[in-house]
Amino acid sequence: MERTFLAVKPDGVQRGLVGKIISRFESKGFKLVALKMLKVSRDLAEKHYGEHKERSFFPGLVQFITSDPVVAMVWEGKGVIAASRKIIGVTNPLNADNGTIRGEFGIDVGRNIIHGSDAPDTAEREISLWFSHDEITSWQPSVTSWVYEQPE
Repeated sequence: MERTFLAVKPDGVQRGLVGKIISRFESKGFKLVALKMLKVSRDLAEKHYGEHKERSFFPGLVQFITSDPVVAMVWEGKGVIAASRKIIGVTNPLNADNGTIRGEFGIDVGRNIIHGSDAPDTAEREISLWFSHDEITSWQPSVTSWVYEQPE
């Protein structure tokens, strides 16, 4: 099974959207294997957004993600990275499809509610930045056979 990293950003936390966001991924059938709320350190923010370090918007990204609490999560499931990107919607909420998290709850790019890994290597890097191995729980939901076809 594939894993991905998701984070409800400070705007999503402040607006009380954490439960609604978690519900979307649970309803889809994905399994939550790690969850924590934290105030992001400058060091973690700079590592997380490292690929944007030379871009003009980098300081604003770091300032925003460190401004208030974030809810960081690891989700697991078949195709979870691609499916999560569809559930989240495109970066600019005004261009996001209706029904996506960003399309439903966002207006500005700088207040787009949620971050999600965009590829397997990114997910692996982000998960290891935000969570230790001991913070990720392996478990089997009793509904698994109702979510996934069982091979014959």
